[in-house]
Amino acid sequence: MKKEVILGTAGHVDHGKTSLVKALTGVDTDRLKEEKERGITIELGFAHLDLPCGIRLGIVDVPGHERFVKNMVAGAGGMDLVVMIIAADEGIMPQTREHLEICSLLGLAHGLVVVTKKDMVDADWLELVESEVADFVAGTFLEGRPVIPVSSVTGEGLPELLSALDQLVRGMTLAEASGPFRLPVDRVFTMKGFGTVVTGTAISGRIRTGEPVAILPSGLAARIRGIQVHGEEAAEAVAGARTAINLQGVDKEAIHRGEVVATPGTLVPSRILDAVFLLLSRHKKSLKSRTRIRVHVGTDEVLARMVLLETEELAPGESAPVQLFLERPVAVWPGDRYVVRSYSPVTTLGGGVIESTAPRRRRRFRAGNLEAFALYRQGVTEELARFHLREAGVNGLTHEELAVRLALFGKKLARLLDPAVGSRRIVVVSGERQRLLDASVYADLKTRAAEALAVFHRDSPLKPGISKEELRYRLSPKLDGRIFQFLLQELTQAGTVAVDGADVRLASHRVSLKEDEEGFRQALATLYREAGLAPPTLKEAQAALAQVPPQSFKEMLEVLFREGTLVKVKEDLFYHHAPLADIHQRLAGFLKEHGEIDAGGFKELSGLTRKFSIPLLEYFDRIKLTIRVGDKRVLRAG
Repeated sequence: MKKEVILGTAGHVDHGKTSLVKALTGVDTDRLKEEKERGITIELGFAHLDLPCGIRLGIVDVPGHERFVKNMVAGAGGMDLVVMIIAADEGIMPQTREHLEICSLLGLAHGLVVVTKKDMVDADWLELVESEVADFVAGTFLEGRPVIPVSSVTGEGLPELLSALDQLVRGMTLAEASGPFRLPVDRVFTMKGFGTVVTGTAISGRIRTGEPVAILPSGLAARIRGIQVHGEEAAEAVAGARTAINLQGVDKEAIHRGEVVATPGTLVPSRILDAVFLLLSRHKKSLKSRTRIRVHVGTDEVLARMVLLETEELAPGESAPVQLFLERPVAVWPGDRYVVRSYSPVTTLGGGVIESTAPRRRRRFRAGNLEAFALYRQGVTEELARFHLREAGVNGLTHEELAVRLALFGKKLARLLDPAVGSRRIVVVSGERQRLLDASVYADLKTRAAEALAVFHRDSPLKPGISKEELRYRLSPKLDGRIFQFLLQELTQAGTVAVDGADVRLASHRVSLKEDEEGFRQALATLYREAGLAPPTLKEAQAALAQVPPQSFKEMLEVLFREGTLVKVKEDLFYHHAPLADIHQRLAGFLKEHGEIDAGGFKELSGLTRKFSIPLLEYFDRIKLTIRVGDKRVLRAG
């Protein structure tokens, strides 16, 4: 497969973009009936040209009419270089300026200027136009680039243009086919016998026939049935190539321009974006916060509100940190560029760079906003990774989630994180899917766990501990169970807490009774001991100890139960352990001698009525002393 660079045309309507592409390639990129009838480009057109250096130019011909600027932006997103086309008989026009602004906002750094319709003007006029062009591109990425007059009718200047393009491409750094695959969709159609086909310019990675893909933001899954590059079958699609992909498992109606075909698990749909925005200097009015706008990113256009984080209004020519609140999700990475156009009337306002695809909803004029955008400016660093983990909070992020936020994957991400993980600046919680927490978040979680236990012991001194689930809820209702277990394990190993079954306590905590509480405890224990094998119900016991407040009665009952003084036989029936141990021993001795006992026999042995004898027999079944066989009980083996 030849190396490919994407060249885009730009310029005002009827300045000869499509004619120039046809003169260079022989391809008429106006394919729609309406385009033929009206003589203007409406949709994106495509062609290719093989340069003498061996590199193929994939050409995207964009519409020049102001009504179709959104289609132009959709095509400009994948360009590596641009040919800015200006007609010699008209010179600089409104869409000439707007297209150059859009190319600049999208970060294009390579290109040249072609003055078309050379055959329609004389030499003096052509010289004036070339002078006007020099002034026009001053201060832009096209300053100092070649300005080549041509005629698509006579062919004059075309050899010089081809040579200039060849020299320009030779000096460019070509896109690397590394990282996950991404292809913003600019066309969707069906082919008889093949099914759904999408086209676009691959902007990163590579992918092969037969591999699965995700279609975002819709979340559809599909598999690649076939790949074509400029009408030729190909085994793979790579970054920088104009590509058509035949998708299996998805209908044409389910996919739209603006979606992204990507390696599964590498993109997450976003509705809030952190971004830096530049308001173009040619605008006469400032931009107010919360203005409704049109955001163009990749091949997508979505309505949004722009919130200025550090100012009430943005003056023309100024840039500022913003949050974009989108009316529907988009699939983007940090580092992607975007263009903003006004809601109505529609004109290009500015644009910039997306910094984060999963930020918190930020409050305006807060110091933390400046910290965030300062970290974004540093690029992908350990500190930026830790910042994302801090913003994620107590549940942290999986490796995959952090990778998407950083747009950094595989070994590159591992190399970035390894020093921080090794020093526990980032804490790794093991499990089926490892989760990463920033050390400061984890330290705060440990501190809050100890504080929550101290508060619980202060408020409930007679309880040995708090249930695990209640402690987890107090830390955060949404705290992941695996992180909570990891936290308990580390706190236990450090000797900070102790876990007793389903309860957690500070390791230093012991239940200690005050003098009056010890008196209540002794009175309740004595009541049950003296009742023997016919103990009171809870209601009767509370009535017998009327001097004990209801809450204290309940707490003392729990204390006696936990320490083993009282044994729960059924919901409302507690026994003192001494008489219960006595009947346990007598029953075991009887069964060893006689082999079996029925309900009547147990009544005689214990001297109890059915009110107490039946619950006791069922209790001995539960603790596996006996097993019921028919209407008799025998000793359980073992």
